[in-house]
Amino acid sequence: MTSKDFKPPRQPATQLIVALCVAEIFSMLGVAAFPALLPTFLIEWQLTNTDAGWINGIYFAGYLIAVPVLVSLTDRVSPRRIYYLSLILAAVSCAGFAFFSHGFWSAMIFRTFAGIGLAGSYMPGLKLLSDHLKAMTGNDDQSRAVAFYTSSFGIGTAGSYYLSGVVATAFDWHWAFALAALTPLVAIAISAAALPGRDPALPEAPDTHLLDFRPVLRCRAAMGYVLAYTAHNFELFALRSWIVAYLVFAARAGPQDGFLTLNMWSATAIAACINLLGMPSSVLGNELSRRFGRHRVITIVMLTSAVMACVLGFSSEWPFWVVVALAMVYGITVTGDSASITAGVVNAAPEGYRGATMAVHSCIGFMGSFAGPLMFGVMLDLAGPDGVGGTTVASWGWAFAFTGLIVTLGPMALALLRERKK
Repeated sequence: MTSKDFKPPRQPATQLIVALCVAEIFSMLGVAAFPALLPTFLIEWQLTNTDAGWINGIYFAGYLIAVPVLVSLTDRVSPRRIYYLSLILAAVSCAGFAFFSHGFWSAMIFRTFAGIGLAGSYMPGLKLLSDHLKAMTGNDDQSRAVAFYTSSFGIGTAGSYYLSGVVATAFDWHWAFALAALTPLVAIAISAAALPGRDPALPEAPDTHLLDFRPVLRCRAAMGYVLAYTAHNFELFALRSWIVAYLVFAARAGPQDGFLTLNMWSATAIAACINLLGMPSSVLGNELSRRFGRHRVITIVMLTSAVMACVLGFSSEWPFWVVVALAMVYGITVTGDSASITAGVVNAAPEGYRGATMAVHSCIGFMGSFAGPLMFGVMLDLAGPDGVGGTTVASWGWAFAFTGLIVTLGPMALALLRERKK
């Protein structure tokens, strides 16, 4: 089928954007099940903080293994096919965790497959959306659609925290994962109903082989965003992996009112609220970037977030409501640059290499997603007495401070790789 044969669907672009965002939210409802229930697994499976960091991080290692191939393929085959198969894998991995996981190694296996499912659904879903929007609206700015899509990741994560906590409290953690196994199938149904019967014709396939990323690596503007995304993901997923455990610690370490607050609001519900703030902050960050300049806004947001990481980490002995308020503000700064970075790399992609650019963006960027949860756990243990972390204010403080230090590398990458005006 040629591009002339493709007829844009009758429904407005807004309807398609909303449907794909809702599908993404459903597809993400299993992503935070393990970190949401981390205090349970630490006790039941007798995990160390480093063990927990590995299980949190291996999800993104699975993502890294698969994303170069799966996302690059969207330049050559229909993104829809990759998207659906990956959602099925995500459903199978959650079901496997629910019924067959009983310790460190089995958890590692099923979380790896879950990460592969994310690799083939998150960015290929964005590619699927952007291809259809381009067919419908031409070369109009897609940054707002990108902002809503990427920020839906945070809504899905928030829903995952909340749903996992509620189901595990009412039944147990097995049921939380079993329910999460159904939600990717709901995502398939929503997207299938919203998408037209045919996808737009793909542009002529690049002359380079599938995993030849040299044209992308040579693009300074794109690589600046990719490295900033890596620092962003290090911080984002360190927070998402450890926030429930930190809130539980802070409720015990601070004044007694922390227990009362935690009884009214579970740690998973608070974590869900923190993640829910990701959508408005990400969309607002993109709007500010459109008005004041992408590099400037990203730099300000990331440096502010680095400062907030240090403040939050050493605040665990403060009144618990103050800790929660700081965590909410930190959640806003952590996600305020997300849509701006992804929209930036999509716009900077070399012609004909948008899928390959998104593959590099995801692959290198999610190295930060893998390293963040793992290194946070390692820092907790290194900073704790006798190598046992998470038991003192100082261990949490230094783990968050280390995360803030990594975040500052993002603005440095943007500044160093920024294309100079002629």
